[in-house]
Amino acid sequence: MHKKEEPKISCSIFQKQEPVIKDITDKINKAKGVEEKARFAEKLQEEVDVLLSCMGYKSESLDCKNCHFIANLRKKTADLIIKTKKLG
Repeated sequence: MHKKEEPKISCSIFQKQEPVIKDITDKINKAKGVEEKARFAEKLQEEVDVLLSCMGYKSESLDCKNCHFIANLRKKTADLIIKTKKLG
């Protein structure tokens, strides 16, 4: 069995946030119903915002660019889940 390749971002903040974000993502995937998914999605937004508001962000750093790219995708996903709740 192949192990899924993990993002290799050399940043202590990313390394600290990544397991927390993955845990919340797992909870979203296992949640039953839109209400429960949306609650976890709001928590996901908070944790992703930690990465997006990082004081150590350097625009010339590939690690920082990759971190922000991943964080923005996750934020968009959380936004979609929350919007789905509002529609329901």
